Amino acid sequence: MKKEKVYLIGGGPGKPDLITVRGLNILKQADIVIYDYLVDKRIFNYLKPETKLISCGKLAKKGEFLGSHKVDQEKINKLIVDYALAGKKVARLKNGDPSIFSRISQELEVLVNNNIEFEIVPGVTAASAASAYTGIPLTERNLSSTCVFLTGQEDSRKSESSLDWEILAKSGTIIIYMSVNSLENSVNNLIAAGKKPSTKIAIIQDISRLTQKLLIGNLDNITALAKTNKLKAPAIVIVGPVVGLEKKYNWLKKNKSILFTGLSDERFFLKGTYEHLPLIKIELLDDYREFDKKVAKVSEYDWLVFTSRYGVRCFFTRLKAINYDNRKLYGLKAAVVGESTFRALKHRGILADLRPQQESAKDLIEAFKKVDLKGKKVFLSRSDISDKGLETALKAQGAKIISSVAYKNVMPPDLPDVSLDSFKEFMFTSPSTVRNFIKRYKALPQKASVSCIGQVTAKEAKRCQLLP
Repeated sequence: MKKEKVYLIGGGPGKPDLITVRGLNILKQADIVIYDYLVDKRIFNYLKPETKLISCGKLAKKGEFLGSHKVDQEKINKLIVDYALAGKKVARLKNGDPSIFSRISQELEVLVNNNIEFEIVPGVTAASAASAYTGIPLTERNLSSTCVFLTGQEDSRKSESSLDWEILAKSGTIIIYMSVNSLENSVNNLIAAGKKPSTKIAIIQDISRLTQKLLIGNLDNITALAKTNKLKAPAIVIVGPVVGLEKKYNWLKKNKSILFTGLSDERFFLKGTYEHLPLIKIELLDDYREFDKKVAKVSEYDWLVFTSRYGVRCFFTRLKAINYDNRKLYGLKAAVVGESTFRALKHRGILADLRPQQESAKDLIEAFKKVDLKGKKVFLSRSDISDKGLETALKAQGAKIISSVAYKNVMPPDLPDVSLDSFKEFMFTSPSTVRNFIKRYKALPQKASVSCIGQVTAKEAKRCQLLP
């Protein structure tokens, strides 16, 4: 069996799109991904369905390979080597950057010893991400021309510390990784080494995530503040005068924060900061036999109607599964709701014949009023909870509706605890996002505004008392 090359990839500090383009392109080709427990699982949406995912968090308590957890690192090493020797394409996905406080040398050692080729792919490390997501520059020509990275968790098997606090204290900016549990010790060592007790210090928890927290204080009060505010790992500590610039440059605080609850790709160059928290999850059906029977008769239909890009994806996936291709669609017309659905259809080589300007089923119904549907066969690829209004309206125009469930729309099981008070606006994209918000988060913060895509969504928001 041919030995395969191994890639050690930095997954970034939090948000899934903070991984490098190269890292993501490699992951898309991997057979095996062995990943740190802090890696955002949404990265895996880009992988091949058959890719095997192995969490390091299941190989050790909470995935934390510290101190006496040598055996856990050995398990990871063995997995990497065994799969590579078996001819599998292995990606070792690490949080942040693989070369900074990630035990990479232990994994490289076994690869070298087994004569396995490897490549290291850099990632965004937590320190630079903490700087970017708080507006605290790590260096500033008038305040700090140096910065040092150090760990707050040294190997417990060491006979003495490798940290020279007197030298470290002289740096303009100090960044401490894995520091929450040893914060008091680090602070005391810096003060004892000559750092002024009034020196500014910031703690950033869950960097770049919806749950990010920022706490700012001085060396002499930060330990008490951290306990009061219940800060926990993972977090980065930044020490130095540059912390004082946060008040001026923290764009997260300055921009209007909008919570977007749908599944659409993030849109940029809009006013405000959009944070995506999808309140719906798309799941495939367990059994597509009924759907496939209707797709097999596609050449008998007159219209294909899609109200979401998922309906498009499922339709064309099943078309291929039954050994058909686009030639079977000759002579059919297609209608869509929304820009993303239009693009998804265009990506499959089909330009929609009917597309209302406004993104709603109601506007599609209005557009269809200009079309003679009497006796026409219309196929709808829909979700299991889609509104029946479109189907009813098209029937009233004389169409014969062939409707089939293509996918399930469910509530995500792992929605995080989020401080909603930081958001000024909440954007709902479908009735199910409204219902799931109420189920998980109960109510909106006071004075928060609500916007809805589509009148059906607005109607549900009113019913749930999110709108007057």
